[in-house]
Formats: sequence, C-alpha cells, structure tokens
Amino acid sequence: MKRMIRKGGPELIAGLDMGSGRVTCLIGAPEGPDGVKILGGSSVACRGLKGGVVINILEAAAAVTRAVEEAEAAAAATVSEVWLGVRGSHLQAFNNRGAYNIARTDREITAVDVDAVVASARAIPLSSDREILHVVPQGFSLDRQRGVPHPVGMEASLLEVDVHLITASSAHLNNIMKTVAQAGFEVVEPVYGLLAAGELLVTPEEKELGCVLIDLGGQSVSLGVYCEGAIKYSKELSIGSDFITRDLAVGLKTSIATAEKIKVEHGLAHPSLLNGDADIECHGIDGRTPLRIKTSTMMGIILPRVEEIFSIVAEDLQNSSYADVVAPGGAILTGGGAMMRGTVQAAQQILGIPVRLGAPHPDRVLADEKWQSPVYSTALGLLLYARSPAWRGGSERVVRRQRPLWMRRIATMLEEIF
Repeated sequence: MKRMIRKGGPELIAGLDMGSGRVTCLIGAPEGPDGVKILGGSSVACRGLKGGVVINILEAAAAVTRAVEEAEAAAAATVSEVWLGVRGSHLQAFNNRGAYNIARTDREITAVDVDAVVASARAIPLSSDREILHVVPQGFSLDRQRGVPHPVGMEASLLEVDVHLITASSAHLNNIMKTVAQAGFEVVEPVYGLLAAGELLVTPEEKELGCVLIDLGGQSVSLGVYCEGAIKYSKELSIGSDFITRDLAVGLKTSIATAEKIKVEHGLAHPSLLNGDADIECHGIDGRTPLRIKTSTMMGIILPRVEEIFSIVAEDLQNSSYADVVAPGGAILTGGGAMMRGTVQAAQQILGIPVRLGAPHPDRVLADEKWQSPVYSTALGLLLYARSPAWRGGSERVVRRQRPLWMRRIATMLEEIF
C-alpha cells in the first residue's frame, strides 16, 4: 500500500471525495493501530461535477487542484497521491456467490484458497463498458455451514463465499481518474464513497443488527444496508439536497446562491422546529432587489421536497426487501444535505425507524470539530479505509501523475499572476 510521506515527519494519507457538486480533501496521519489524526482539509464547489460524474474535465481538475492545495496549506505538508472517493448513478451493485473445492488431503484453508473462492465470485459476465470496482466478502461457508467470517486455518472440502459486487461505468471512472491526473496527482485506489463513509460511521453492532446508511448529497443519495456484519445492498438514487435549493430559488424568486444560503442558514426540514414566523431578509434574482420572506413560507417550500426524498428512500428499501432488515439498528444519516435542521426528525417520521446523524468514533479519529462535519464524512472515511487491515477486493487501477509537483506549483503561480 502506497503512502504519502512528509520529509522529516510521519507518513501522510490524503482522501479526495469527488461528490455530487463538490470536491473535498482531507489530509491525515496515522494515529494508533487503525486511527487517523486530521492535519488539514478543504471543500470547494465544482461546476465540473454533476451527480458524481465529470461534465467538464478542466473545471473539475481546477477544483481538485484548489481543494488539495488548500488542504496542503492547512496541513503544512504536500501530498502526491490520493485515495479517490467516487459516487453517482453509474455505479451499480448486486450480490453473488462463489465456490472452491479444497482437493488437498489436509483440507486446511489457506489465504490462497480464500483468494481463489473470491476470484470465482467475481468471475461474472460484464458488458465492455463496465468494470468491477469492489468485491466485498459478506461471509464464508465451509461444507455448506454458513456464517464463517475468517476461514483461514479451518478445514473443509468445499469453501463458498457470498460477496457484494460494485461495478462502475468504465468511461465515467476514466474521466474521474483523468481529472485527478490532470490536476497533478496519483490515484492510489478508487473507492465507492459509501463504503468509505460506512467504515467511519457505522458501528460493528449496527452492522450486525441491521441498519441503513444514507448519504444525502447534493444531486444523489447513496444507500447502504448492513446486516450480519457486512453490506448487503447498496444503491445510488438520482435525487439530493440541491433539489431543495432549486425549489427555493423558484419559489422565492431569487438566485441559486441566495437560495443555498437561505437553506443553510435558515432551512427547516420539520414543522416541530418552527418557533414563530420571523422574516428572512434576502435579495431577488437580480442580486439587488430586497426581499422579506416568512420562515413559514420558506418551510412550506422545503417540506414537500424533503418528504419526497425520504419517501423515495423508503420505497427503494421496500422494493429491495431490506426494509425489515434495517429496523433494529435504524438509519445513519450523513452528507452535506443532512446538515439542515430537522432532517433527522423528518427522516425518522417518514422512514418509521430510529435515525441518528452519523459521527466518527473518537477512538479512531482525532480531529477538530469542523472536520467531523457530515460534509467531510466520505473524505474522512477514505483515510480510515486506507488504514483498514481487512481484506478488500478493490480496483487495481492506478493513474500516475501527468505533471510533477514542481510543475504544478509553477502552473498555480502563473495562474495567480495572469
């Protein structure tokens, strides 16, 4: 596993989250056996991304450069490699099963046998425009006996494995990787952002009991159902908190930027939080005409969209047959869209299960409070994912830098001058 090294200091790890419409970077150093200490970070808006897909490679590369360099400045260090978090509707997932016969007389299972059975599970027909991003083992079976988490050293004639396969569009993945390379960085491994967030936010008890992780992004919602200690179901839904921003812009006759500010500073996603009906002062779409908006008017625009988002989540869980599975552990909510007040209460009412806002475990993460925000959850999860000793069937794709570090610095200086 490659690491970023600061001269005269500890090894560094950088997580880069290519989100719905933002690029977020965190830089950390190992802390303890499997934790991290956050040294710096940054999150910047990016018009070159839409729903986790690159639509303008130049704008996206510029946002990557800015996010990483701002994180480097905050960390007082430089990095050349990143663990890349990806998301979007081009990602698809399903479960599969593999089997492998142990023909040796001792029948003792080795790590080679485990690799072989996982390889058999990932040997599936795929169209030429898709590729496997992750193969996540859910559990092993020995001679038809299920529920074995770590079979190495045990004996059996037949070794089987259930896996969760995540595939990606090769073209979209190539575009994201090229964007990072054009910004001047190497990709250690592309990682599904939901898995990284799950590494950070879902406890082992919740994974065992059954729960759902909901990552509410700007233009997509990522769902991950955990049960019996492993991920069983994942899905990308093409709806997010940016839909609320657009509704506010249209309903209040103001600009997208003003609507986003109103949502962040005054937004309410549940009527129980309405305390009086104060006026909100803002400007019209021209940026000059003063407007006064009632809090109740704003909330009347927000609530229908929030209800729609979580109703779509509930419907998808019901259709997946995992609605009953997630009831014991409830839902863990994260992502930038989860920061609006009342979102947890709205999700709990519509989903009909306990809901909590995801927070990193203090034993694994040493960070200032601002880096523990849901905005940074995927980037922070990428750092823990990089440190995880558990076997992962991830992609082996690596893109090398197209420009060395010194050239990137000179290019940045020239851009600032001209």
